[in-house]
Amino acid sequence: MVFGQVVIGPPGSGKTTYCNGMSQFLSLLGRKVAVVNLDPANDALPYECAINIEDLIKLSDVMAEHSLGPNGGLVYCMDYLEKNIDWLEEKLKPLIEDHYLLFDFPGQVELFFLHSNARSVINKLIKKLNLRLTAVHLIDAHLCCEPGKYVSALLLSLSTMIHFELPHINVLSKIDLIENYGNLAFNLEFYTDVQDLSYLQHHLEQDPRSAKYRKLTKELCDVIDDFGLVNFSTLDIQDKESVGNLVKLIDKSNGYIFSSIDSSAVEFSKIAAAPLDWEYYRTAEVQEKYMKDDEFVQQTSRMQ
Repeated sequence: MVFGQVVIGPPGSGKTTYCNGMSQFLSLLGRKVAVVNLDPANDALPYECAINIEDLIKLSDVMAEHSLGPNGGLVYCMDYLEKNIDWLEEKLKPLIEDHYLLFDFPGQVELFFLHSNARSVINKLIKKLNLRLTAVHLIDAHLCCEPGKYVSALLLSLSTMIHFELPHINVLSKIDLIENYGNLAFNLEFYTDVQDLSYLQHHLEQDPRSAKYRKLTKELCDVIDDFGLVNFSTLDIQDKESVGNLVKLIDKSNGYIFSSIDSSAVEFSKIAAAPLDWEYYRTAEVQEKYMKDDEFVQQTSRMQ
């Protein structure tokens, strides 16, 4: 049984940096890690790549040969990978004995909720190689600073969760840079736990660009609330405690924490039911660490 992560998210959300930092962290924990680059547009890899899609197909060649733009070229590459899935399976077989896998996917969001290629690739690998994977969906934390962008991030996260049908963790990446983007309208817990989105309506109405879409935004927020699936963890990839807390959550979601246990069902149930001991870290301590005190007081007063 092989465990791993499917790393996805919009362009600029930090997927490649995440794979680099996560592979180093897991290696320090004693895990043998193999990073699989499935982004044909990623030609400057900071990590050692075990499998690279560029050995199969190159985006630049596709764009030149078929007169496609970057987005169309990436869709073509994913379609080509799906049709040549045997190539990827053969590359993975020597690794599945003892490696933890990190799949670095392209950032074009249409690949994950408009097209089925990426999902088909993952589903075929899961079935044929008996993989246990968690989708780690990275969202840049700066989107929380603008209500309209935050709602868009929620919709993207929700649609990706429904489309991928994997154990799924949404992550606010670059949380250490949250102050650089401006003040949040509410405290951090509001955004991580996706609390009552009606509070965002007032702030959206202050923006002339968003005011005319008030009814549409309200309906979209109602859809997100009705599903009740989306929440976020936070991540500073340079903070080992932050990365460690995220790893705990990932290990529980894909079952890695059970992999070394060979005992009764009672012990399994104890581990499954045990709470993660970092609930405080996920919100209040993160806000205290990365946001100024006066901002915290101001945001708390808004919620009251």
